[in-house]
Amino acid sequence: MTGANEPVAVFGEALVDDFGTSQVVGGAPFNVARHLAAFGAAPLMLTRIGSDAGGVLVREQLARFGMRSQGVQVDPARPTGRVLVERDGAGHRFVILPDQAWDHIESAPLLHALAGETPALLYAGTLARRAPDSRAALAALLAASAAPRFLDLNLRASQVGDACVLAALHEADIAKLNEEELAWLHDAAGQPRPPGEDACGDAAAAACAALMARFGLRELVVTLGARGALWFGADGARLQARAGAPACLADTVGAGDAFSAVFVLGVVRGWPRAATLARAAAFASAICGVHGAVPPDPSFYAPWRAQWRAGPT
Repeated sequence: MTGANEPVAVFGEALVDDFGTSQVVGGAPFNVARHLAAFGAAPLMLTRIGSDAGGVLVREQLARFGMRSQGVQVDPARPTGRVLVERDGAGHRFVILPDQAWDHIESAPLLHALAGETPALLYAGTLARRAPDSRAALAALLAASAAPRFLDLNLRASQVGDACVLAALHEADIAKLNEEELAWLHDAAGQPRPPGEDACGDAAAAACAALMARFGLRELVVTLGARGALWFGADGARLQARAGAPACLADTVGAGDAFSAVFVLGVVRGWPRAATLARAAAFASAICGVHGAVPPDPSFYAPWRAQWRAGPT
């Protein structure tokens, strides 16, 4: 089991989703870190916030989930990241503002925060790679640690160029993406999509194996929404997990982040991949039964911790 001397280093955006009448702390990396903390892991969040009201909200969440703050930089000039959430017909439209504090994570304080730490795994997405400063800080993090690298693709339209995303895949050991992102990757890599084939079929598996070989991935995870998830190993092994439906569907916000958090937890705690995949899919489904990306009540995690304490199944 990972402990305080074996943190999961979580790099990327901590931001505030601004609904106009309410503000909620979010950002995929921050959501993943909060889940890991609630499960008793030791996430070290590496981000940058402003000296403003949004930064206060982020710090309140750090304290609420018992998360360490030494990896959180404070920018004296730029604002805490903000995403404008606008109602668009039956759904919402998200406007990710440019030039936010998390675009300017600095290398030196990041490495200082890691001093004396031995990360068990490095987690990062792609959004925090959109600006040169944070890309340089991430490069310094990757150079400073030999820990396995988990890439949560989590693409956001027009935010990060294709070349940057493809470079991120070359740096990763484990990549997690959804079906739409997998289709994008086939196109971006110049590889034909499997014709008329379900994601679980042999042709799709062969296509994923080709992608893994191209990018040097050890593992590839593809989430399938309500249908569960797939896992592929570099040796040709593959697994599938079904996702049970939540008792009451609230929304799907944060389901991917919940899946990533539990999969990362399984990697650092040495669970068999079959158990890891199944638990990640089940927890992601359960998150769809609560409003928002993270349960408001930390007691939500207690049954899962008790269930998994008995060991992998």
